[in-house]
Amino acid sequence: MIQYKSDVEALDAFVEKYKVFKKEISRVIVGQDEVVEGLIIAIFSKGHGLLVGVPGLAKTLMVNTIAKALGLSYSRIQFTPDLMPSDIIGTEILDENRKFRFVKGPVFANIILADEINRTPPKTQSALLEAMQEKAVTVAGHSYTLQEPFFVLATQNPIEQEGTYPLPEAQLDRFMFNIWLDYPSFDEEINIVKSTTAELPDEPEVVLEREEIIFFQNLIRKIPVPDNVYQYAVKLVSKTRPQEEQCHPWAKDYLTWGAGPRASQYLIIGAKCHAAIRGKYSPDIEDIQAVAPSILRHRIVKNYKAEADGIRVIDIIDELLK
Repeated sequence: MIQYKSDVEALDAFVEKYKVFKKEISRVIVGQDEVVEGLIIAIFSKGHGLLVGVPGLAKTLMVNTIAKALGLSYSRIQFTPDLMPSDIIGTEILDENRKFRFVKGPVFANIILADEINRTPPKTQSALLEAMQEKAVTVAGHSYTLQEPFFVLATQNPIEQEGTYPLPEAQLDRFMFNIWLDYPSFDEEINIVKSTTAELPDEPEVVLEREEIIFFQNLIRKIPVPDNVYQYAVKLVSKTRPQEEQCHPWAKDYLTWGAGPRASQYLIIGAKCHAAIRGKYSPDIEDIQAVAPSILRHRIVKNYKAEADGIRVIDIIDELLK
């Protein structure tokens, strides 16, 4: 049983664990600090992440390293056009005693890497939906609960869109964060090449156990939020909705659809965690602004005018945050 004298002491312990955790990750992953931070915030906020980046940016290695440093079980599912729902959640087989027995699929792990999720048809994509939302799967009328903590990290390749199945908006909304990976800087790339072409990189040490992760996830939820921060989060989301009176002029001009209430919820919980890892005991508006791009990026839909004017989603979010 994990015990601290107070929530303040527990939050201080969380900050120290976070620093050690980042240090362990940096032994394997060079740079990408913002991406690693985004993934950690998603994990401790009980959210899921969508990672978008060109091949070769160490998306798979990053998730594998985080799973090892957190002492969690890890499954990688390579999404392909012929992948079936049973390949993810498992299937019932007839055993030697002529009785049906459920064989668990790779979804029964703490961290799931859904590699190139847009390469598989909607039927298989949606098999992951129940698991993400309900933390359970249903096979042949029986429900099987997934072990906590449960975190899905899906990757998407922004190039080579032929033969892909873009995720529908309803499914995108299940992901807390949409995290973009950029190419490393020149110096970072030199360090990457040096470290990966010499001896094998170090394995990360386990920093947190499963019970500790669940404890800190629940602790983040208990962090108090001032009313003005709640109001700012909800106002920011309502500004994205072109149908509403208080919408931003850019939303009216460039958006077909705005973000739903889930965005407001994620802004608050994400801001709590963003504040906590910085040693703050309550989030402020700056914390909302810090997590807003990753939360809103996949929840607002551009119209043809935005395409014609060369306006990107991130440009619209930047304008909303001014």
